[in-house]
Amino acid sequence: MLELLTGTGLALAAGLNAWIPLVVIGALDRFTGLIDLPPGWAWLSNEWVLAILVVLLVVEFIADKIPGFDSVNDLVQTIVRPTAGGLAFGSGVSATTAAVTDPEAFVASQDWVPVAIGVVLALLVHLAKAVARPVINAATAGVGAPVASAAEDVGSFALAFAALLAPLLVVVGIVLIVIMVVVLVRRRRNRRSRHPQTAP
Repeated sequence: MLELLTGTGLALAAGLNAWIPLVVIGALDRFTGLIDLPPGWAWLSNEWVLAILVVLLVVEFIADKIPGFDSVNDLVQTIVRPTAGGLAFGSGVSATTAAVTDPEAFVASQDWVPVAIGVVLALLVHLAKAVARPVINAATAGVGAPVASAAEDVGSFALAFAALLAPLLVVVGIVLIVIMVVVLVRRRRNRRSRHPQTAP
């Protein structure tokens, strides 16, 4: 159960920011004794991999705070964040990465299941974020973009650390994400009801 919460928290964190959970996982494994990655995921703590992940994190951190460009970034991240979510979930539940030389054997082994779950979870969060950002930008004339992005980064860090160090707190994160989605949907419906589109 705790492993599932760990994987879920990491995947949800990746949906907000692809690189934060991967950097957290790799850094905690490399520089602390708090986690011990299974052999198949040890590459995440390689110094070169960590350096690349940090550079990508900095690029994402900046790009996501520029109004207008953040939506372009979200479009690019539609592939990246779910992929990162799959990797994060897989490492969180101690799955092993496999070189897929025999696709039939890979499917039969069920090694793909944790990765697929992580992809779906991260994709759902990413889509909610990508839909919400233009609404926030329009409502605040772009001023809300860096604020929303900073909140998402903090949420991603919090989820990643909680998933690895106190998995039960992931439940709180899931509740907060659901509340956020419900609030955004209601605001969008209220805005549409106040400003109905008129037929030409």
